[in-house]
Amino acid sequence: MTNPAEELLDIVDEHDRVIGTALRGEVYRRGLTHRCVFILVRDPSGRIFVHRRTDTKLFAPGAYDMFVGGVVGSGETYPEAAVREAEEELGVHGIAPRPLFKFLFEQDRLSWWCDLYEAEWNGPVSPQESEVAWHAWLTPAELADRLTRDAFVPDGVEAYRRYLDFRSA
Repeated sequence: MTNPAEELLDIVDEHDRVIGTALRGEVYRRGLTHRCVFILVRDPSGRIFVHRRTDTKLFAPGAYDMFVGGVVGSGETYPEAAVREAEEELGVHGIAPRPLFKFLFEQDRLSWWCDLYEAEWNGPVSPQESEVAWHAWLTPAELADRLTRDAFVPDGVEAYRRYLDFRSA
């Protein structure tokens, strides 16, 4: 496995236009705006794949997340990254994420464009050990309960809030 800090990412402006490239470590260190994908994965019963990130992650180590996903590599499209990230993190092949919406996440001096997807998976998963320390399929009510007591990634919490608003509109 390569060092995540050495991944080349596209740097984008406030309109999501590419203005340069930089290594992920530099992107995080300098707070450069880049691109990410978020995929909410449900099973046929409607349960949501929730996981705890490993303690070695560069951003929000050890936090919980209700999305699989990650950064979009330089030259990669959002849809390509959504499939790649979902398949890598879940350890599956043939997933088909459906695009929903995009928003700019900003917190402190960090910012990234978030392209949100959803997908259904009807089969076993074998989560990537370097990314996922724990996982479970939770009902929306179980997830709501965990959100009140566990530390979740801040961008995931914002994305989930927007997802719920999107679904109720």
